[in-house]
This record gives sequence, structure tokens and C-alpha cells, in this order.
Amino acid sequence: QVQLVESGGGLAQAGDSLRLSCAASGRTFSSLFMGWFRQAPGKEREIAATISRRGISRSYAESVKGRFTISRDNAKNTVSLQMNSLKPEDTAVYYCAASSDGPNNFDSWGQGTQVTVSS
Repeated sequence: QVQLVESGGGLAQAGDSLRLSCAASGRTFSSLFMGWFRQAPGKEREIAATISRRGISRSYAESVKGRFTISRDNAKNTVSLQMNSLKPEDTAVYYCAASSDGPNNFDSWGQGTQVTVSS
């Protein structure tokens, strides 16, 4: 079982930047595929970004590509999401997620952190 704790959410204005962090424990972090998901009010949870076990491969939703950057530090057991040029439509609860079985089977989730972007 992997425990995930997010931090770094909050209020921002359009154009601002925020950085989310997620601390993982309970399993060997470098064995985990990591991702950030988000869920806006009234919408389904969607993937924002994923990163492979050693950080070599990264993928992004089209809506965040060029603005968000996912990174990980396997020595510190953390994964981060740098969010630049924020837009009101980025408002959502952001969840850190882990998978021991590749990028299509995220089965451990953090509690979520709220990001609110005003225009």
C-alpha cells in the first residue's frame, strides 16, 4: 500500500504559477509510475500528467501541455507538478496517484489538494 500526501494547492490569479508536491511512502518509490489527476466541480476526474519510474518518459493532457511540468525526485520520494500560466479552467482538486503496474492502472491516491484560479 502506498501512502500519498499532496501539498501546495491554494488560490491563484490567472497567469500565476503554483507548485504541487506529493510525498510518497510505503513502497519503493522508484518502482512506481506516478501521475497527477484533477477533478473540476461537476466533472469527471481526468489525467493531467504522468511520469515514468525514472522520470524519462512524461505525458501531459492537451489542456496543460506547455504550461505544466511533472517531475520526480526518487531520492526524496516526491513527485511535483509545476503549473505556470494558470487559467480559471485549471480550477480543480488535484490528486497525486501511483501505479506499480504501468501508466494505465493507478491504484493509490492522495487525499487531494484544491487549486482555485480566479480571472
